[in-house]
Amino acid sequence: MKHLPHKTIERLSQYRRALLLCQAIEKTHIFSHEIAKIQHITSVQVRRDIMLIGYNGTLRKGYNIANLIILIGKILDDEKGINVAIVGMGNLGGAITKYFSGKRTKLEIAAAFDINPKKIGKKYSGVECFHLDQIKKIIKEKDISIGIIAVPSSETISIKDILVNSGIKGILNYTPKPVNVPDNVYLEEYDMTTSLEKVAFFVKMH
Repeated sequence: MKHLPHKTIERLSQYRRALLLCQAIEKTHIFSHEIAKIQHITSVQVRRDIMLIGYNGTLRKGYNIANLIILIGKILDDEKGINVAIVGMGNLGGAITKYFSGKRTKLEIAAAFDINPKKIGKKYSGVECFHLDQIKKIIKEKDISIGIIAVPSSETISIKDILVNSGIKGILNYTPKPVNVPDNVYLEEYDMTTSLEKVAFFVKMH
């Protein structure tokens, strides 16, 4: 499964979110075209992705929602769970922490970091904020593997370096400043401006 395309991994996460919503309203089965409608993609793409993970539905009922959620969980989640740290507890950092709180049992924000004395020692959605000086110690103590960067752009590169030097294996960069990481660190960059400009382009063309 480690050879699955990156886009397929993204869509599997999105499928699980949709399936969990359907399960919450006691729906037990779903067809590919229903998932496709929720995700605004083609049913062909949905079937291709689900076939890649070795799952098949039935012509009469479609996919069993509970079974598909379990299978996607086995692929996406680490069995023992993965801890996450977030650096930067401004408005964005606080919002990210609140959003992710309790969303996934196998993925948990275990610590937050900042340099503002007023934020040190406080808890944000149950997550304690530590001083940045303690990052290497806390990452080791709490067995943290992923770091989220939510700091001003001017600090992005220095925070990336600190995370890499602290043993982090994956980074999610929420700043518009691109960074480079070693081959043994997985990097995902999310630039809100780029996403908004993409939406604006299609609105303009509509």
